[in-house]
Amino acid sequence: MMRKMPIIITGGAQRLGLACAKSLVTQGYRVIITYRRERKDIAELEAQGITCVQADFSSSAGVDGFIEKIQHQYSALGGIIHNASEWESEESASDTALLMEKMWQVHVFAPYRINLAFEGLLCAGSKLDGQADIIHMTDYVAEKGSDKHIAYASSKAGLANLTCSFAKRFAPQIKVNAIAPSLLMFNSGDDAEYRSKALNKSLLRKEPGEQEGILAVQYILGSRYMTGRTLSLDGGRHLV
Repeated sequence: MMRKMPIIITGGAQRLGLACAKSLVTQGYRVIITYRRERKDIAELEAQGITCVQADFSSSAGVDGFIEKIQHQYSALGGIIHNASEWESEESASDTALLMEKMWQVHVFAPYRINLAFEGLLCAGSKLDGQADIIHMTDYVAEKGSDKHIAYASSKAGLANLTCSFAKRFAPQIKVNAIAPSLLMFNSGDDAEYRSKALNKSLLRKEPGEQEGILAVQYILGSRYMTGRTLSLDGGRHLV
């Protein structure tokens, strides 16, 4: 169902977030994305009809500043897609305590604060459009854990739990669901050995691409009867 009220995509200036933003704008949605650092392509995105807001969710001040901007400029929202993410391993971290704090700040604290702060805006959007949505982008490792990315996996599990809690709190005006991808797209620097190893972790053994994530977002936005659930995009990896 098309929304007249804008949809926010955090971390929407690259990879899956960017692909979702471009797809939704093409379909006629009003889209707001956040980006952390200055990027040369922001003007191009604005020209395509995407509203771009600079926001750094790695600090409480950054989260509060973003909330204030949106509350000042908008009276209703159609949805929020929490896509902003950090990725770092214990092996590469100089301080594991700071690593854990950063992962939970971006993946749990920021969505928690934003969801609570925008409850009124989402309820207003639901009244105008017939429904509103929150989508948490979690991860396959929230279910299985990770010995190399412990802090990351734990924070994504925390975000997955927020899905259930906010679904209860916001029903029936706002649907709250999650999407949990494993491999969707390789990075340009991934070598052949890594790609082969990653593909063999799933039953379907393929790189599905950004379209798989876009379709999941579209399904949730179009659904009228799903909340508190997670769409797993893992190619049957749990059965390997």
